[in-house]
Amino acid sequence: MSDAKRPIAAIVLAAGKGTRMKSDTHKVLHPVAGRPMIRHLLAALGELAPERTVVVVGDLREQLEAALGGGVAYAVQDPQLGTGHAVQQAEAALADFAGDVLVLYGDVPFVRAETMRAMVDRLNSPDAPEVVVLGFEPADPLQYGRVIAGGGAIEKMVEFKDANDAERAVALCNSGLMAVRGEALFGLLTRVKNDNAQGEYYLPDIVNLALADGGTCAVVVAADPDEVAGINSRAELAEAEARWQCRRRAEAMAAGVTLVAPETVFFSWDTALGRDVTVEPNVVFGPGVSVADKVTIHAFSHLAGATIASGAEIGPFARLRPGAVLEEGSKVGNFVEIKAATLGKGAKANHLSYLGDAEIGEDANIGAGTITCNYDGYFKHKTVIGPRAFIGSNSALIAPVKIGADAIVAAGSAVSRDVADGELRLVRAEQLVKPGWADSFHDAMKKKKAEKNG
Repeated sequence: MSDAKRPIAAIVLAAGKGTRMKSDTHKVLHPVAGRPMIRHLLAALGELAPERTVVVVGDLREQLEAALGGGVAYAVQDPQLGTGHAVQQAEAALADFAGDVLVLYGDVPFVRAETMRAMVDRLNSPDAPEVVVLGFEPADPLQYGRVIAGGGAIEKMVEFKDANDAERAVALCNSGLMAVRGEALFGLLTRVKNDNAQGEYYLPDIVNLALADGGTCAVVVAADPDEVAGINSRAELAEAEARWQCRRRAEAMAAGVTLVAPETVFFSWDTALGRDVTVEPNVVFGPGVSVADKVTIHAFSHLAGATIASGAEIGPFARLRPGAVLEEGSKVGNFVEIKAATLGKGAKANHLSYLGDAEIGEDANIGAGTITCNYDGYFKHKTVIGPRAFIGSNSALIAPVKIGADAIVAAGSAVSRDVADGELRLVRAEQLVKPGWADSFHDAMKKKKAEKNG
């Protein structure tokens, strides 16, 4: 919250149809770094501890309400008659609110908390502006509306189509985001007219109305133009993902992570990496991954919902699914999948295995081709493997089952009953040996082939 200690409310506009996205999913629910874009915005907003947050919904509002739940209030804009009209729909939800109001956009997800705080702080400066506009200076101003200002005080807001040549030469553009004194906001909105080509009520008009009344309005400039970039199409979504990933990779390397080929590694919004972690090319982190120090993740691995202790080694071509826990010094090798399972300290599963719903003890060795048969078609069951147990290659452990400490399961076994500590379990059919049979078979087949080809 700002130093003035006035309460803060936020109005998040998310009523648009998002037609350019061409999707049955609400635009602001499309993910960047594994998180719906509106969730990125709300997380940053949360750092200001707003007293109230009102999300203005319209098209596909049932999706937004299901995704966001009761953590916010909702206001419905129907029909949708412009940004000013959208903000007006929040009036009832803020009827008894006395404080400062941030107006944000659900499809502009990467506004930093520091920027929001700067807007609110400027609103509470000694000159007490009624409106603070968030401006930005893009490399190409294109047809953005311009903010004509001197010394941070706004003199005029002008749309590109209405601007003269001198105004179009101004690099400071209007992002559409604002901080407004709650006492002034809805009174100004009632005076906004829709006498424009679109017949809509535009939020920026409140600035010119406040100026005409002799009031003060101010501009705060975003540190990075990308901070206020909107996402309206699949292409812009991909561009936003690329920008986010680029920043996150730089942060990881600055914090002591080695990325062998940074451009091929993809993080989620909550990926946590320790120091001296090495990540080889083409690794993807889904949500919920925490990696301790000195872990190596080899190429072409996919991790989600996994917790990795120090010194562990993963991959190449490994998949860790939610609930996977690798303890200190453990190893998961190529083409191994782990789900809801703990691999104990120093334990190894080096090749071609599936380990689901399992507890694997310290220094256990899981041979190539081993699977835990955890699902009977109706319920999941657990496999427990004791410390230092050795599971031979191509074994099937049919849960629920327990393999004791120091036990050995012979290669090719299908184990459906518990194995005691130190026991050898061998579950195979008796081998049948027929000396000379293969030679006779080959001779007969060669003769038939010769007769057929002759």
